[in-house]
Amino acid sequence: MLIWIVLAVVLLPLVALALAVRPVLSRLPQLRRAAVALQRRAAEAEGLRETAEALQQRAEGVQRQLDTAQQRLAVIQAKRG
Repeated sequence: MLIWIVLAVVLLPLVALALAVRPVLSRLPQLRRAAVALQRRAAEAEGLRETAEALQQRAEGVQRQLDTAQQRLAVIQAKRG
């Protein structure tokens, strides 16, 4: 009789644990696909960030050229007038 009680105390929680873990294990492939997709998106975001930084540097260079051109134009207008 004592053995049945001990078995019930040990086995019932194990069965309950197995029943609780089963849905999680069945979703692992979906979770893995989602993780791979998330890593791919992160890599794309990193590439976009690098492109944005390069574009920002280019815009700063164009702004410097514009400032220089405006200064030259101001000098030319001052000479004329």
